[in-house]
Amino acid sequence: MSATYNLIGRTAGRVLATFLVVTLAAVGPASAEDFTKTFKAHSASSTATVDHGEWDRLLGKYVTASPDGVNRVDYAAWKSDDHAPLKAYVKALEGVDPRELGRTEQFAYWANLYNAKTIDVLLDHYPVNSIREITINEGLLGFLKKSVGAGGPWKAKLITVIGKKLSLDDVEHEIMRPIFKDPRVHYAVNCASFGCPNLGQEAFTGEKLDAQLDANAKAFVNHPRGIDVQGGSVKASSIYQWFQVDFDGSDAGVLDHVRKYASDELKAKLDGKNSIASYDYDWALNSIQRGS
Repeated sequence: MSATYNLIGRTAGRVLATFLVVTLAAVGPASAEDFTKTFKAHSASSTATVDHGEWDRLLGKYVTASPDGVNRVDYAAWKSDDHAPLKAYVKALEGVDPRELGRTEQFAYWANLYNAKTIDVLLDHYPVNSIREITINEGLLGFLKKSVGAGGPWKAKLITVIGKKLSLDDVEHEIMRPIFKDPRVHYAVNCASFGCPNLGQEAFTGEKLDAQLDANAKAFVNHPRGIDVQGGSVKASSIYQWFQVDFDGSDAGVLDHVRKYASDELKAKLDGKNSIASYDYDWALNSIQRGS
């Protein structure tokens, strides 16, 4: 298949990429059900908690904090030694009715489920160089997207909660973002990529959630892959462009958000800045094999 694609040539490849972008944009969201409405209920008086102990153990064992500030994941060892326990943890979460939880427990539940399932899918297909090399049940369209570097498992219905089949996109864009309305969602969900905010070394819990989200936000904002100011120009993660609506819909809104978590040094560099010159994102796998 790769040889066939090489014959298409660079020009045809660019045309194909443009066609896919336009086609996918025209198709719009794949979900026929309003999952925001389905899952927005919560129990304000609930004291119930979800056991994330196994996820906590796995993260502590396979996620390493590197000196450069980017957490790395030992996917090879995880696949070899602990993939089955990860699958069992995901299955256990699928048996929970999140509507019976309080809000912070719900957030922790969805974030942990999203991240655990992402790792599960990655391990199913490992070794890969990027999560965008993975396509699931998309036939020719999946092959074409992967050929131009636009693949990924996000739209496949991989999770079942209260009998509802959900994709990773459903969890992030139809449940977490619209229900919690908290831009820190973007520091919680991880897409197994170097450009993404760190996958933590511990599970999210309702009790520690606010502090965990703030810590994740600070770590990302103050790392060059989050915000980088060079020669008076601001370069930002593409996350702030893709989801600008969650940051008041403008460059200025993004920068106002960033200043809440910026170090004194970064705040000084951002003084007087209200626009972002460029955006960037690194889709390479956040593997421990990538040097730190």
